[in-house]
Amino acid sequence: MSDVVDVVSPEPPADPVREKLLAEVAALPALPGVYRYFDADDQVLYVGKARNLKKRVSSYFQKNHGGTRIGHMISKIVRMQTTVVRSEAEALLLENNLIKTLNPRFNILFRDDKSYPYLKIASHDFPRMAYYRGSVDKKHRYFGPYPSAWAVKESIQLLQKVFRLRTCEDTVFNNRTRPCLLYQIKRCSGPCVHYVTAEEYGRDVANAERFLLGGQQEVMDTLQAQMMAHAERLEFEKAAEIRNQLGALSRVLHQQAVDTGSDKDADVLAVRVQGGKACVNLAMVRGGRHLGDRPYFPAHVEDATAIGADEADEGAPVEVQVLEAFIAQHYLEGGVPPLLVLSHAVDKALIEALSEQAGVKVTALHQPREQRRAWLEMAIKGAELALARLLAEEGSQQARTRALVEALDLSPENLDTFRIECFDVSHTAGEATQASCVVFDSHKMQPSQYRRYNIEGVTPGDDYAAMRQVLTRRYAKLAEAAEKGEARLPDLVLVDGGRGQVSMAREVFEELGLDLGLIVGVEKGEGRKVGLEELVFADGRDKVWLGKDSAALMLVAQIRDEAHRFAITGMRARRASVRTGGSRLEEIPGVGPKKRARLLQRFGGLRGVTSASVEDLLSVEGISRELAEEIYRALH
Repeated sequence: MSDVVDVVSPEPPADPVREKLLAEVAALPALPGVYRYFDADDQVLYVGKARNLKKRVSSYFQKNHGGTRIGHMISKIVRMQTTVVRSEAEALLLENNLIKTLNPRFNILFRDDKSYPYLKIASHDFPRMAYYRGSVDKKHRYFGPYPSAWAVKESIQLLQKVFRLRTCEDTVFNNRTRPCLLYQIKRCSGPCVHYVTAEEYGRDVANAERFLLGGQQEVMDTLQAQMMAHAERLEFEKAAEIRNQLGALSRVLHQQAVDTGSDKDADVLAVRVQGGKACVNLAMVRGGRHLGDRPYFPAHVEDATAIGADEADEGAPVEVQVLEAFIAQHYLEGGVPPLLVLSHAVDKALIEALSEQAGVKVTALHQPREQRRAWLEMAIKGAELALARLLAEEGSQQARTRALVEALDLSPENLDTFRIECFDVSHTAGEATQASCVVFDSHKMQPSQYRRYNIEGVTPGDDYAAMRQVLTRRYAKLAEAAEKGEARLPDLVLVDGGRGQVSMAREVFEELGLDLGLIVGVEKGEGRKVGLEELVFADGRDKVWLGKDSAALMLVAQIRDEAHRFAITGMRARRASVRTGGSRLEEIPGVGPKKRARLLQRFGGLRGVTSASVEDLLSVEGISRELAEEIYRALH
């Protein structure tokens, strides 16, 4: 009879990382604050806020989240950081500041694609109107922000019609001997040739500023009084001019598409979520005028909303989470108007925090009535259309990617991460040769990964040698890193050219030991007509014509044209730098691209900058006396 032995299963070994995290959680205070989670590569995973740090952070580690998105995130956490603050409002502001700075993988993130444009009225005896984008200063007056460049330019045209303010550069203004065409068509009062006094022009500027600030009725009353005063003094010509101004202003106000009532400054925010994507549409009212709208599309919506809903006690709807993230991140650095009209109700603490930060009372209005409701309905419709357009474009791009993969008989591991790199060479008669590399990844172009290469040491106009150089520079180190598993080669390499360029690419890839099947040349068809292009392969396959209506050819053409555009713009900039001597200015400390452009524009090129005195250089915006003296020394 055999002995029966009870075998006790050993307990699974303790996870030291998790034990350390649990110990840190146990020591957290029951105070408001912000927490950050990091992975093994020390990349931030998630940033969150809490009224009670101990209670909130504990909920992540005490529940069984299984295979959910939040469970996936928790499995990656190896360390955390916390910051205790004085209030929930401070926690909210710090949270979104960190989100914008750190770009966490599991947070909703709205990217600042570009700064908003403004309408600028520059300080001068005869102030000038101008379109402006950038940081503002106290020297000039700025109106806005506007949702688009079109809205600014439309406002400038409006002010030209009504108040006849100048838009010309100071260099043009100071050297006019007769009025320009704008004076002839009654879009300028001709201050450059003294057809209007500084006092009269100043009144027009003051009226324009009042108009932009929402005082339309006040401006009309002022103009009416001036017209009557001129008539009483029998100055009928001046009275007639003001009468014409009043008529133009009345027509402009009548043509306004949206009546804003008594609201002078407001933002209307509408959010829509569909297909794992979200859109926040922002419509702006400034100075009592509806200026148009602008859609925003956040990243990480699915991951972030799954975690956000889980961590909240009541589970806020996705739309509310997206809208709150936009409000916090968009207005974090200021610029919030006194009224927000919202498609969904948001946390009152968020609005209170904004009010505290801005130093003004901010009101959030949900379920508005009358005119405000009309604004909101317009913004909601805009959000729906923008989101539908995004989803349609994404679906189209995915279809194009799949069509290309099938046409070339490729077998990528993941279609959603299929990567194409495309090269083009550009020069003018051999001058300023430059090559470009553009990247298509995850069904879209990736401008942040584009690269330009200055081609040196080759015979001018030798495109084959230029292509050899750029491919060698691009893939020599990348091939070594790929062998070690430290980098990833593209799934497809496009070269703009036929058999000659493909043969050169083949030689480079053979020397580097890379797969020749990656190389495809885009050869122009008969008569160089669009749609007749053929694909040439480096591995010996026969040429392929995809057909002019092929989705695969559309994608190839899109990428090839982008590479061509990127190469040409780089080549032109380099050529201009060589011809104008801009590179001499680049070598001067403190002279960046903007200041260099202003100097060259003001003085008509490097020769003009060289002949300018220190006092002349000081007249350029952004040039201090110290920098002006440094520029003068460097050029003499």
